[in-house]
Amino acid sequence: MKVNDKKNMNQQEPYSKPGMYTYQTRVRYSECGASRQAGLSHILDYLQDACTFQAEELGIGLSYMQEHQAGWVLSSWQADLLRYPGFGETIRITTWPYDFYGFMGFRNFLVTDAAGEPLVRANSVWVFMDMRKNRPVKITPEISHAYQVQERLEMEYLNRKLHNFEADSQKPALQIPRYFIDTNHHVNNAKYILLAEELLPENFQAARVRAEYKKPAVYGDLLFPCIRQQADCQAVKFSDREGRPYVLMEFYPLNK
Repeated sequence: MKVNDKKNMNQQEPYSKPGMYTYQTRVRYSECGASRQAGLSHILDYLQDACTFQAEELGIGLSYMQEHQAGWVLSSWQADLLRYPGFGETIRITTWPYDFYGFMGFRNFLVTDAAGEPLVRANSVWVFMDMRKNRPVKITPEISHAYQVQERLEMEYLNRKLHNFEADSQKPALQIPRYFIDTNHHVNNAKYILLAEELLPENFQAARVRAEYKKPAVYGDLLFPCIRQQADCQAVKFSDREGRPYVLMEFYPLNK
């Protein structure tokens, strides 16, 4: 990294307030596709890593959640991609919660390049769960007090609810492999995006992705993919055998 780049990476005053968490990384070769840019699912991995790292630093991370048999489950997110970072590029990922309400938590993410220019802006909605009973529960004071909420990020906020749809086309069922399962024993959120990308047109690159998670899939489940060309996006749905959706997704093209 050049000296000037290092200086610029530290000039993040608007995004270094109490309650915000930032980590710096480089885009690895293993995260890139043929275009030598980070893949969409890997970019979403950066975001998941950021909020997980923050929880660990605050003492309410994986071990805490396991001990209390609790966990955060992603309900929905929206990521707006201004530019995909390239191989070897240094980036910073920042996250912070901006609200808690009942059993729901609301969190922003910002990815910036070495000059501090935004690459990705994202919003997410999480549900706090009693993992023993598999149901939402009110966020405990110990959890909410550990975080310091900040103002929400300036971006366009779309409805977190996505419309169900009838498919233009349906693809063969996909069986969930073991390596898709995360610490909640569900399919990791970004893996749905990875599967959906294979169903999009060749060379499609998303400028915006939205996802609403309806119910978790587990190891061995069959996902039945449905695709529909909407007026302004590609809609993808993974459902169970009875047609009940696991996840609804929308991918908006970078170049219309």
